[in-house]
Amino acid sequence: MEKFLDPNIRRNVLFFITGAGTAYLAYKVIRSGISGCLQNRDASNAGITRFSIKRDSKKSKSGELRRLLNLLKQQPDNFTKGMLLHGITRCIYLLECEAKDCTNDDINVIGSLLNDEEKGIKIQALNALNAFASLEIKQRKIQEYVPRVIELVTTIWDSDLHIAGLKLLNLAILEDRWFLMLRRGIPSFMEILQAKNNLAQLQVLKLLITLSQKEELLYDILNCQVFPDFLNLFSSQLPGNVICQMLLLVQSLNVGINNPRYQSVSWEYNEESLYEALFGQDSRLPSKLLSLILHPEEDVQRQVCQVILCLEQSKSNENICEIQTSSSST
Repeated sequence: MEKFLDPNIRRNVLFFITGAGTAYLAYKVIRSGISGCLQNRDASNAGITRFSIKRDSKKSKSGELRRLLNLLKQQPDNFTKGMLLHGITRCIYLLECEAKDCTNDDINVIGSLLNDEEKGIKIQALNALNAFASLEIKQRKIQEYVPRVIELVTTIWDSDLHIAGLKLLNLAILEDRWFLMLRRGIPSFMEILQAKNNLAQLQVLKLLITLSQKEELLYDILNCQVFPDFLNLFSSQLPGNVICQMLLLVQSLNVGINNPRYQSVSWEYNEESLYEALFGQDSRLPSKLLSLILHPEEDVQRQVCQVILCLEQSKSNENICEIQTSSSST
């Protein structure tokens, strides 16, 4: 047996034996490693994971997810908790039938780990909750953890936590009762957007687009302070999907500020606000948009053209309103 096991597999076996303390988990890793080596010794690392799970609709339920949840309920050490949460997350995605059978108590065990002292455990718990949130039948239960997730994302500065937490918020239905927490978190969301992690930027942009469509939060987003170099987020050096989401945010905000109900109020914005950066008289947004027309990705080209047309249409409507107002006054 030993000749088939490379150092990586032996290390995984040792981790499970010393960490989880269960021969079953060690056996799963060994069996996975041997089968992978026998199939292709030259590529023995391919397909070897800590928890090897195969889908087979013809076979009965493996019980893998239930075993991992039961082990987690025994309050193991932090290393073992992290490994178990990783395995649980994989099982939820790969063994959907077993995941659907999980009870609210099972989810509560994972949700309680959002309060764990270790940041890494919080992140793993968020990943597991994200997996459950992908199942429609579990989404209502996941809603209970939205306030805690908002708190984590807005108080802990960690890119991995931001990505996992924001992903869950994007999967959740944001109810009106959480608007106060979301309003308080907008400055933090904007900071995440202006950081350098593209995956976190992508998730926070999706959230901001959703929030910008809420009339109660639109002004808070527009009046939020941004860095002087905010428009660098329209640089062609950023990934195309991030740029597209930025353009969608501009389009959503533009639709919001041109809503008659929003325009019925005389809003005031601070000089360093998002509004001034995007729509102010001295904004350099038009030149940034024009430079993106030559972007190599067609999706970006298409989206920037839509934004330019949207902005031009809004400007035309504004000019028409001004003409009508001046005509009626004379």
